[in-house]
Amino acid sequence: MMRRDRLFMAVTLTVIFSADLYFILLPKLRSMGQGQFCTCGDDNVTLPGQDGLATPQLANWTFVAPLEGATSEPMDGSSKLGRLFAHPLYNIQTPAVGAEEKLLQVEQLMEYYRKKVSRWERHMKYYNEAAAITNMTVTEHEVTFDPDASWLKFHLGISRYALYSRDDAAVTQLLKDMQSMTVVSADYTQDEKALKGACDCTQVVKPSGHHLKLALKMSNFAKAMFKPMRQQRDDETPENFFYFVDFQRHNAEIAAFHLDRILDFRRVPPVAGRLVNVTGEVLQVTHNEDLRAVFFTSPANNTCFFAKCLYVCKTEYAVCGRPDLLEGSLSAYLPGLSIAPRLSIPNPWIRSYTFTGREEWEVNPFYCDTIKQLYPYNSGNRLLNIIDMSIFDFLIGNMDRHHYEIFTKFGDEGFLLHLDNARGFGKHSQDEMSILAPLSQCCMIKHSTLLRLQLLAQPEFRLSDVMRESLQGDPLRPILTEPHLLALDRRLQKVLRVVQRCIRRLNNSEVITKDFVKSTARPQTDTEMKKTR
Repeated sequence: MMRRDRLFMAVTLTVIFSADLYFILLPKLRSMGQGQFCTCGDDNVTLPGQDGLATPQLANWTFVAPLEGATSEPMDGSSKLGRLFAHPLYNIQTPAVGAEEKLLQVEQLMEYYRKKVSRWERHMKYYNEAAAITNMTVTEHEVTFDPDASWLKFHLGISRYALYSRDDAAVTQLLKDMQSMTVVSADYTQDEKALKGACDCTQVVKPSGHHLKLALKMSNFAKAMFKPMRQQRDDETPENFFYFVDFQRHNAEIAAFHLDRILDFRRVPPVAGRLVNVTGEVLQVTHNEDLRAVFFTSPANNTCFFAKCLYVCKTEYAVCGRPDLLEGSLSAYLPGLSIAPRLSIPNPWIRSYTFTGREEWEVNPFYCDTIKQLYPYNSGNRLLNIIDMSIFDFLIGNMDRHHYEIFTKFGDEGFLLHLDNARGFGKHSQDEMSILAPLSQCCMIKHSTLLRLQLLAQPEFRLSDVMRESLQGDPLRPILTEPHLLALDRRLQKVLRVVQRCIRRLNNSEVITKDFVKSTARPQTDTEMKKTR
């Protein structure tokens, strides 16, 4: 009996000690170590710094300290998005941008658009004369060229570092302007015009059709691409759809812009949602007879139109207003190719656009070793920018990144443009890990990218929360359903786990490319930077 009592006492003391260790001692140890380790999760990379994050500076870039009396906290203490953009990682500024680092000069851009205005005025004069002869009704709007327009300021703000700076007020104004600017002309986009209405239906991938889009010109000569709503917010891509025949979603374009800004890439042109009157703002202002010809009135008395491509010239593929209003995304156009040439380059991790084919990267785990030997991926930031793009595409679920574009002026060191994101956010229930192949095969990532990903994995800056808050500013809210927002958090953790596996296999110095240096007290001049080089 005595032995049983002693055994019982020993077991009881063991249980009490274990509970004390687990619930009291371990939490204290964790709290003591939070200043040294990131709280992003068990599998995430841990870096020394403040609250799990360093406050480093980009090489040859400077951190501008807040003005005396200013606070890093937003006016609204409940705003996670405000706190995120107030964080030191989002307040690293480039040096003063010289003329050679700007995409366009003021005089150059103004002269270019003055010529376009003159050409437009001549075109409208001839068109009105022809319309009068044929007794055709033409809707006329007053058109003025405003040198201070937000879209022009956006074009002038493009530099070798990004499409816009973090504090660019022109982008905020442009998002507002696109919601209300008067449409004076509607037409097919240049790539759809190039088809001339012909489609080779033997091809698996059709060049147009489901992704109907229009180019809209505004009364101040701004230009935006309109992508109409094709799916409801809670519709997922059917499981039997191939990625290359999926619908293009207008809300995906909107959400991609906001995510790109939150990741601090700033490589997606501004996108805003808008309700467009397809009768008054498309049919009655278009000068393209081919576009006029595809409008019809549905049995429900709604105004509808369909794509130019012949294989989908059927009413069941049309988009319809209710009865005239149709929601869609408006993406700001980049400067014209004649003044700001761009180069379209095949993605090294391009997918096979056939039903059965597979690309080399899908079967060769050492594919990146070959890519690293090839120009322009054997030096500079091009490969790291490809990896940034793959992380962005994985978060939105975009499998259709067959090409990327760069501005030719900035050469090999220029950033990649993240254009055409409408096939993202199709499946919130599936994470396509193959999109991360550039990261998992190359095992490389920018230090700055990793730090921001870790920051967005922390509860106080949770990615889904800041995205939800950011998207609330769009007039078509809600832009994403809750399952899509939560999928961002899940995918972010998977990105960080891929990085962690790479570090376990290699080491920090091989995986994490350091693009940070010691902070400077003030912005460096171009002369000072050249000396440090």
